[in-house]
Amino acid sequence: MLKIIDRYILKRYLATFSVMLLLFIPIGIIIDVSEKINKMLENKVPFIEIANYYFHFTIHFANFLFPIFLFLSIIWFTSKLANNTEIIAILSSGISFTRFLRPYIIGATIVSVSALIMGFFLAPKANEVYNNFRYTYLIGNGQEKMREDSDVFRQISDDEYIYVSNFNTISKTAFNFSLEKFKGDQLDYKITANRIKWNPEDSTYTMFGYTKRKVGMLGDIIEKAEQKDAIFTFDLDDLTPTVYVAETLSYIDLIHFIERERKRGNANINVYLTVLYKKYSVPVSAFILTVIAVAVSSMKRRGGMGMNLAIGILLAFAFVFFDKIFGVMAEKSTIPPIIAVWIPNIVFGSLAVYLLRNAKR
Repeated sequence: MLKIIDRYILKRYLATFSVMLLLFIPIGIIIDVSEKINKMLENKVPFIEIANYYFHFTIHFANFLFPIFLFLSIIWFTSKLANNTEIIAILSSGISFTRFLRPYIIGATIVSVSALIMGFFLAPKANEVYNNFRYTYLIGNGQEKMREDSDVFRQISDDEYIYVSNFNTISKTAFNFSLEKFKGDQLDYKITANRIKWNPEDSTYTMFGYTKRKVGMLGDIIEKAEQKDAIFTFDLDDLTPTVYVAETLSYIDLIHFIERERKRGNANINVYLTVLYKKYSVPVSAFILTVIAVAVSSMKRRGGMGMNLAIGILLAFAFVFFDKIFGVMAEKSTIPPIIAVWIPNIVFGSLAVYLLRNAKR
């Protein structure tokens, strides 16, 4: 008997969540198309690029708003169970409220693992395609804006520094490249190029508009070439702006990148740490939101499902608001990123415990 109830609730849990995604993702795509169609036509965007963008937009959209979809779907079908007095019948049969929660927790586990896999492997690539498309085709003066916002200046060793003004992740090309090599406090040589392109076939770089100035005691030695291939000790990620790296690295790559940037004393390390910690905190929120949703909607109210949905929407957007506010604080303030990222889960986790106690009564 109990197993039948578990399967029934779990099936409703996953089915309603899936239907919610299938309903809202097309709506999100339609709204996005209506906003961007003029730019797409104006810039003559190839159909294959549009199709690729909206494929990854689906992943980006689902990953970004999955807490709201999950919360509302649970509110929806649990309210229907309550209105049909199914919950009263289940609890009257001797099943405790905690036992009643079991299939919900199983469902939350499935959703949480899916969100974890998406955040580790699928979302980074989707974010990369999403951002590249926006900057390339949609934002007015997008390439100029990306250049203004994407300057990269990094120390790659004890005595070497690199700079690029802009990096294109599609063509693997950086612009206005320079590399400075020091001996103590004195500049040894400086290499500049209008652009530098990564060659994945042989792990080399091709520089265009190449100039090397070697500083000498009696005079500088200048070497120039229209095009020059070279092997450097820095990685391709070193040329990538923070706006891209923070969102487009897979879990393993992000771990290695953070370790390397911490050794270099990168001032933007909190940005990377925030992205890393959110990969864990967001899946955990599936459990918290599940408990809150069940506690809110399991009681039959005078206002019916409408009242439960109103409360659910308010709490869902409050959670997203807290998540975004403390995400920015994690990147910009002196609060340790791991604390700032987990504050929304702590606050709403406490709310979940309180509501669960009241629901049991």
